Amino acid sequence: MPSFDVVSEIDHHELKNALDQANREIGTRYDFKGSNSKIDQTGNELTLEAESEFQIKQMVPILKEKMSKRDLDVDCLDFADIVEMNKRARQQVSVREGLDKDLARKMVKLIKDSKIKVQAAIQGEQLRINGKKRDDLQQVMQLLREAKLGIPLQFNNFRD
Repeated sequence: MPSFDVVSEIDHHELKNALDQANREIGTRYDFKGSNSKIDQTGNELTLEAESEFQIKQMVPILKEKMSKRDLDVDCLDFADIVEMNKRARQQVSVREGLDKDLARKMVKLIKDSKIKVQAAIQGEQLRINGKKRDDLQQVMQLLREAKLGIPLQFNNFRD
């Protein structure tokens, strides 16, 4: 019985490379000279730090551009509010990975409402889809791509 897994993952190595490129560009740009602006990463949390809110807003497109050039989906970024204190501005950005329970339930409901003859099972932070026909599985992939769930999805572990 053919099956595949629906996951939401990000390549951490490519993310680190994108951050390094963004930091390098920030360090060489004229409008950031001497401001000690940078992007730090701790696990799945990014911290944008600069002298003013304006500079933080200038750093966000740089980060998004570098990530998209490395084929990382920027939909996985969740931006918090900019906090200014002690003549510094900070913004926390979380990198979302995995399917949370609510989103997985929403996806299962979407699949069941479509009347495609497949079974969907939640397995931790991924969703396993089983069906008798490959065409049905491909219809589910297309349905999930078009659903605009606000999180990047990958389909892997396809078995015949």
